[in-house]
Amino acid sequence: MTIENERDLQGILRIGQICGAALQHMLARIEPGMTTAELDAIGAAYLKEQGARSAPILAYKFPGWTCISINEEAAHGIPGPRVIKPGDVVNVDVSAELEGYWADTAATLLVAPADPENERLCAFTRRALEKGIDAARAGHPMNAIGRAVEDVARRGGYRIIPELPGHGVGRHIHEKPSVYNFYHKRDRTRIEEGMVFTIEPFLSRGSGRIVTESDGWTLTTIDRSICAQYEHTIVISGGKPILATAV
Repeated sequence: MTIENERDLQGILRIGQICGAALQHMLARIEPGMTTAELDAIGAAYLKEQGARSAPILAYKFPGWTCISINEEAAHGIPGPRVIKPGDVVNVDVSAELEGYWADTAATLLVAPADPENERLCAFTRRALEKGIDAARAGHPMNAIGRAVEDVARRGGYRIIPELPGHGVGRHIHEKPSVYNFYHKRDRTRIEEGMVFTIEPFLSRGSGRIVTESDGWTLTTIDRSICAQYEHTIVISGGKPILATAV
């Protein structure tokens, strides 16, 4: 969406803060021995308290309030009986709707004891998000974001998962434009003042290729390699974008 008035801006900021707070609430409570269903219930309770509705349920009838993906699962992991273990790489993706406005955010957490290689992967993925945000300026080409993300990935020796781009958000969970995590030379989109979209780099220690599991939702790396993701919903405003989901 594009912000048209102060009501739009405040609506995006409100749901963005709820999503960001729900994410941090969940991350802070991850511990070995809990199931992903138990972790999802924590996020669900927080969103309900705020009067927000789960975006994946509302838009796609997803079988969980949030997406929780572990280790070889790149994205869209269904909360369930899987037990979180020491050393796991846990990705939590929270998106929700309130009063007609939608926002989306995610982060990856390393359960102690963390593998140093996974720590390095997460550090580079966070850096890729930061560089992508730095490139998001009104008047700039949208593919400058992908170039910035891809540059960080290459410096770290990681692969991008090309099928998982950022996206417009605000009136629905997934809107145009796509915000690619690689330099898409044929993408002629220009970033405009007031645009609302997500930036969400996925970096992989392996080939970057994914497959959909038999549950119809979970996206897993073909080579079972670890990947990481960090995501913010941003609003293009003057100079540096507003991070709607930062708390």
